[in-house]
Amino acid sequence: MSKAKLVILDCWVSPFCMRVKIALNEKGLEYEAQAEDLFGGKSELLLSSNPIYKKVPVFLHDGTPLCESIIIVNYIDETWSSPPLLPPCSYGRAQARFWADFIDKKVFDACGNIWRSKGEVPVEAKKEFIEILKQLEEALGDKDYFIGTTFGFVDIILIPLTSWFFAVEKIGGFTVEAECPKFSNWMKRCLQRESVAKVVPPPEKVYEFVLMFRKMQGID
Repeated sequence: MSKAKLVILDCWVSPFCMRVKIALNEKGLEYEAQAEDLFGGKSELLLSSNPIYKKVPVFLHDGTPLCESIIIVNYIDETWSSPPLLPPCSYGRAQARFWADFIDKKVFDACGNIWRSKGEVPVEAKKEFIEILKQLEEALGDKDYFIGTTFGFVDIILIPLTSWFFAVEKIGGFTVEAECPKFSNWMKRCLQRESVAKVVPPPEKVYEFVLMFRKMQGID
C-alpha cells in the first residue's frame, strides 16, 4: 500500500494549526506543512479547500481536504489508531470532547480580550482569563495530563493556545505561574514533549507577532 500524502496548509503562529501538527507528530506520521501568507494573499489551494471559512488549518489527506482543527485531530485519531489520543471508554471520550469544546469556546477569545485592549487592560478581562484557567486547573486536578497519565486529546487542543500566554502576560501585567501554578506545571510538562517542542514557537516570537499585529490593527 502506498504511503498517504499528508499536507497541512499552515501558519506558524496559529495555535489551531499547531494542534494538527502535534497530533500528526504523536502518531509518528510524516507530513508537509505549506505556509500560507494570510496577510499578503491566501493561496488558491486554501480558498478552494476551505471555501466556507477561508482559514487555516486545512488538512489534505491524499488531496482530500478537511477543515477545523478539532475535527481534523479527531479524524487523525480515527484514521491512525495508534497511539490513541482519546480514552478507551465512551464516558472518557465524552469528557475529553466536553473540555475540548470548553477550551475552543473560551480560551482564545479570553486571550484576545487582553492583547487587543487599547490602553490599560480592563480588570474584568484579566479576571475572566484567570478564572477560565482556574476552571481548567480544577479539571486537571493532580493528574499529569487532562486524560490522566497519558498526553492526549485535550492536551493537544489546549497546549498550542498557551504559546500566546507570554504575550497576554506582558500586555496584561500578570503571570500564569503566579495565578495558576498547577496549570503552569502542566504547560512545562507538555512543552518538554518532542511532538510539542518542535511545533510550538518561542513565546517571545509570538509576542513580537502580537505587537506587530496590534500596530496593523491600529491598537498601538
